[in-house]
Amino acid sequence: MATIDTDVNDIDATLAALADPTRRKVIDLLREGPRPAGELAQAVQMSAPALSRHLRVLRASGLVRAEAGGADARLRLYTLRQQPFTALQSWLDQVQAFWAEQLGSFKEHVERTR
Repeated sequence: MATIDTDVNDIDATLAALADPTRRKVIDLLREGPRPAGELAQAVQMSAPALSRHLRVLRASGLVRAEAGGADARLRLYTLRQQPFTALQSWLDQVQAFWAEQLGSFKEHVERTR
């Protein structure tokens, strides 16, 4: 039961983080590769402190991670993490399977009762 609750909480955090268009834009930018926060802020036309709040939400949800970026210890590169997206896709696949089964049953019923 704890695993189901944990999975549901993780999916809730993922969906909550992705509900914001700025955070989705950051996710799209990170699909192209790791980027420093300053470059992300410039790309989304937002101040560094404002973007920092969005990055904090993305880190807390596990969607991104920040790593030291090379020679400059102050530079942090943001990258996507696969696990939350895999968990979300798994849940969506289960919902899709439910609807496919429901529609299949409805189709059988209609064909039987013609």
